[in-house]
Amino acid sequence: MIVEGSVRPPGDKSITHRGFFLAAMLSSRAEIRNPLSSLDVRATARILRQVGVEISPVRGGRSVTVRGSSDRWRAPAGSLHCGNSGTAARLMLGALAGQRFEARITGDGSLRRRPMRRVTIPLREMGVRVAEERGDGLPLRVRGGVLHGVTYRSPVASAQVKSAILLAGLGGGVPVTVVEPARSRDHTERMLQFLGFPVATAGAAVSLDGSMRTGRLGPFTLEVPGDLSSAAFLVGAALLSDGGELRIENVGINPTRAGFLDVVARMGGTIEQHDRRVVCGEPVADLVVRPSTLSATEVRSDEIPGLIDEVPVLAVLATRASGETVFRSVGELRVKESDRLGLIASNLRSIGVVAEVHGEDLSVVGTDQPLRGSVETARDHRLVMAFAVLGSQSGAAIELSETASADVSYPGFFRDLHQIGGGSWTVK
Repeated sequence: MIVEGSVRPPGDKSITHRGFFLAAMLSSRAEIRNPLSSLDVRATARILRQVGVEISPVRGGRSVTVRGSSDRWRAPAGSLHCGNSGTAARLMLGALAGQRFEARITGDGSLRRRPMRRVTIPLREMGVRVAEERGDGLPLRVRGGVLHGVTYRSPVASAQVKSAILLAGLGGGVPVTVVEPARSRDHTERMLQFLGFPVATAGAAVSLDGSMRTGRLGPFTLEVPGDLSSAAFLVGAALLSDGGELRIENVGINPTRAGFLDVVARMGGTIEQHDRRVVCGEPVADLVVRPSTLSATEVRSDEIPGLIDEVPVLAVLATRASGETVFRSVGELRVKESDRLGLIASNLRSIGVVAEVHGEDLSVVGTDQPLRGSVETARDHRLVMAFAVLGSQSGAAIELSETASADVSYPGFFRDLHQIGGGSWTVK
């Protein structure tokens, strides 16, 4: 395929979620511009409405107005159903920590299988009461109230865990410190700083004094940049194309999220950053991508927190790189929307690629042979988009089990992929 033209990916999912939560807790009126309008984000809007927050309809291409303040939240009439969104569930646990009512949080079958104790353990240390209905997962019943501060050493580098604790400290008015084994994405800290809160960082430790009085409690406007995790699939399509040039506009290039770009550059990918700027505390640029000859690399364990969501598309790129690419310590992929680690390897094998999982490591051997076969996505949005990119390559014949799950994070993905020149896969 030949790529051409320019495309603007949807708003950043992580930043949209956090913008909704902070606006709901802090502001009499906030305008969120360029929010993502995916199923996950709509789940966040839905559960916030259930506790009394006013949120305008979440529709593609429109700003969203949020009228909140956590002192006006109320007990929900029914369960808070988070759909497939782990971010919605985990951040809501933190946001509810300072509330004195009980709420039940649940989700779909996939989300109910995802671990929640990584969040509930530190919240319990702060004084939140948590009742589990079925072990380490949803549904959960939580009751917050008067909290005490905590210094928590997280066993995993997780922006969701860190953000839940920061929101709990904010809502409960108590100081919190989170120390991670490696620094995870820092959108929550940046947004708090943008709103005037004194967030202190030292290496992989983040501290917040917990006082709402130190930040901006009045109206504010937040501009959401394009999602790098979504843009990564467009980058992959352009790198594997036969010719042309693709411009991807308004992409967030936060250093704690940009590990994907570093690995692609190490593999020989040609990506230029144009018009670098800072928008509402987040670094942004336009990416210009050209077809490239790729070489294998080793993705180190310390790099994984900054690119965990991009491993599927990097694994796809590794299939067309010369040599064996190894991803170290990617066991966290087993507890995503699917067993993403096992499915990456099994699906690659089903289309003719040598791919193996060794403990928590994934290895992929590149090939120049045409790739053909069926792919089971397990309704995992990142898997369906990654293998669609591979199916767009000249000579490929890949059959996807479904395409609807892309709407979880990138509504309009297949339209955009067609627009830039891709689209040769089939669907069962």
